[in-house]
Amino acid sequence: MPNYDDLFTGQTTQQEEKPFDKTAWAARKQAEREGVYAMIDSYVQDMGREGGLFQAYLDVQARFDLYSVSNAILIAAQCPEATKLADFDSWKANGVYVRRGADAITILEPGKEYQRDDGSVGVSYNVRKVFDISQTRAAQRPAPTTVRDERLLLKALMNDAPCRFAISNELPEGVNVAYHPQEHTVYVRQGLDAPTIFRGLAQELARAHMDRDGITCESPDFTAYSVSYMLCKRNGVSVEGFSFERLPESYAGMDARALRAEAGVMRDVAGSISADMNRLFAAQEKAQKNRDDEAR
Repeated sequence: MPNYDDLFTGQTTQQEEKPFDKTAWAARKQAEREGVYAMIDSYVQDMGREGGLFQAYLDVQARFDLYSVSNAILIAAQCPEATKLADFDSWKANGVYVRRGADAITILEPGKEYQRDDGSVGVSYNVRKVFDISQTRAAQRPAPTTVRDERLLLKALMNDAPCRFAISNELPEGVNVAYHPQEHTVYVRQGLDAPTIFRGLAQELARAHMDRDGITCESPDFTAYSVSYMLCKRNGVSVEGFSFERLPESYAGMDARALRAEAGVMRDVAGSISADMNRLFAAQEKAQKNRDDEAR
């Protein structure tokens, strides 16, 4: 009879599992974060000189309005056409599978708070890997768009505004909408169509918000222009006529931190105006629902 005893002899003892090296793990995580920060700084420096990259950032920030400037920049750098992001497990939990070989999009998410040497509290950030819906096997459907009445859009834009509004036929040639800070009033030329009013009103409202909140920035004109662009993109208003070929000259010489701060003003002002608009939309939808319920 064959002997199989040799199968169970002469075996080397399995090495004990190595203990978790917290220092090495922390070093890897720090190196990973530093790589992400370097990607942000590199894109910011480039977008300060190239209008197309700046516009790509604004497009992403308009779609992902709740994302931080840094994360919008990371998305613009890696997948500028992204529309819906989730990590691998979240897609899988919803029955959606990421395509084999898809490159993850790196973003940052806030972690634990910590105390700095000066006593102030900071927030640590962790690297997170996500995928856009275009990188999955999900059927690509156009994102549903809410088509709102033009009058409602304009009323929403004016909702809770930090200024008054008035019609004027005395605006300079070529100027359709203008904010006068001394009077806290936005003047609108008579007889304009809705898209023209929206574009101009959004731009001048941005000035009014910065005026009210005492916000300063390198180029208030360009900041207001960029806010108007994002609000148009966000609300389905034509952006025909917008051009980012010529950026403020000072942007090319700004460091990444300062230019991120400029983008942060744009994001925050657009977000503040959007919040005012959304309150009116919510009130309108609630009123419509009540009317529908009463009609049943």
